[in-house]
Amino acid sequence: MEPGVPTIEKRVDTFRQLAEVLEPQGVVWRFDPMILTDNIGISELLHKVRFLAEKLHGYTDTLVFSFADIAGYRKVGRNLAANGIGYEEWTEVGMREFALRLSQLNKESRWNLKLRTCAERIDLSEFGIEHSRCVDDERIARIANRDACLMTELGLRIHEQSPGLFGEIEMLPAGAIFMPEGRYAMCIANRKDSGQRQLCGCIKSKDIGQYDTCPHGCLYCYANTSSESASRNYHRHNPDTETIIS
Repeated sequence: MEPGVPTIEKRVDTFRQLAEVLEPQGVVWRFDPMILTDNIGISELLHKVRFLAEKLHGYTDTLVFSFADIAGYRKVGRNLAANGIGYEEWTEVGMREFALRLSQLNKESRWNLKLRTCAERIDLSEFGIEHSRCVDDERIARIANRDACLMTELGLRIHEQSPGLFGEIEMLPAGAIFMPEGRYAMCIANRKDSGQRQLCGCIKSKDIGQYDTCPHGCLYCYANTSSESASRNYHRHNPDTETIIS
């Protein structure tokens, strides 16, 4: 289902190189969408997760995933059907089974990954899985909190933790973003991007991507109308302009 992507070895190597530059907390592993087909069930998906988790262990602290929503994207269903892929929609029972087994695998294998979902309505907190966001002000604050201009743009105010009367550590207020070196951030402005899907938690940002431009040809892709249109636009790409397509 991914005819144009680089080899798994190349992708893992690229990920590791990024983590060595940005440190593990600066690179997030996304495995999405989790898609069910005639040949791929929950056990097969977990096998793929284990395979990659062993290779990425120590290079990231977070795994973000989502469940394929084929019904919500009719063009995806058409692409899969046209290529002979028999797919299944996720049920709540299936999602909870996957979450339970993924959480157990994470603990048993001692990966200690933070498990997160992207734009999913289902609450999986009982399995230690929280909702996530791609453009994440909390992660950015932990990595780049010394950048005062960036913190202002994010609507965050940085505070220093003060010791108590007897030297104890100050209790952080509700909603505080904990950071190293005895610092924390508080949100002073609502930065949620209202232009995204309702369940998306991303803050406002400038998207540098564009629909119908990726040549990888993944059959489950939400962003391409067809491989033909993506290929045409890809060949119109001009790296010397400010937009992807000139």
